[in-house]
Amino acid sequence: MQSVTVSIDVPQTPEQVYDFLDVMAHHERFTNHYLTDWRYSGPDRGVGSCATVTAALGGTKTDVTIEVVEADAPRRIVERNVSAAGRRLAHGVYAIEPLRTGGSRLSFTYAGARAPLADRLLAPVVRATMQRANRTVMRRLAAELVCHVSAAGS
Repeated sequence: MQSVTVSIDVPQTPEQVYDFLDVMAHHERFTNHYLTDWRYSGPDRGVGSCATVTAALGGTKTDVTIEVVEADAPRRIVERNVSAAGRRLAHGVYAIEPLRTGGSRLSFTYAGARAPLADRLLAPVVRATMQRANRTVMRRLAAELVCHVSAAGS
């Protein structure tokens, strides 16, 4: 499957964005419209932090294990996603860039590395569904960042 990238500009600094995203439990707050039943393992943040979730997307449900495999503060977080009994492997990459006008550009790229036959046959539909879901994720993430940074500053 071709990768899917979505981006949003936010007023928070790269450090503030990274600090929020680095905590695995925070991801539940902006993805719980399609990722539910979060179960955590490993450290709370950084490489090795892990969650197993139930993904409900495109009319199907499957368990997905999400593990942070690379972290480069405050620029990048790489997650490995495994589902379909190991037949589906993908990586999610959060990239954070400072904007010249202040704030940050936050991008998320989902790239499939291995997929079951059904996913490959339906690749255009899967890609469009992921694009739509991840656009919603970015809007919700931007709203959560406002709340998180406001709460941290008080």
